[in-house]
Amino acid sequence: QVQLVESGGGTVQPGESLRLSCVFSGSIFSFYAMGWYRQTPGNERELVASITNGGNTNYVDSVKGRFTISRDNAKKTVILQMNSLKPEDTAVYYCNRPTSPWNWGQGTQVTVSS
Repeated sequence: QVQLVESGGGTVQPGESLRLSCVFSGSIFSFYAMGWYRQTPGNERELVASITNGGNTNYVDSVKGRFTISRDNAKKTVILQMNSLKPEDTAVYYCNRPTSPWNWGQGTQVTVSS
């Protein structure tokens, strides 16, 4: 059974950076594309970045040029480097695969506020 554990969130000011990590266990990580989602109260989860098992990346327009997704197959980890954060990036961030998600982890809260 796949388990996902997110970490690295926090409270920062606009323009600052955060680095989120997601540790994967329970299957063969390198087989899967992975993604980072975010969710705000009352809204559905939004896929903001994804990376294929070959390393190709894709981003939603609102984070292009600011967020970078990467993966370390040896460590079974997917990273989201978030730069130039904006208040509208405030959300709970989750990792999962881009299609047919597994059970969700607990997520990590990101708050961007002055």
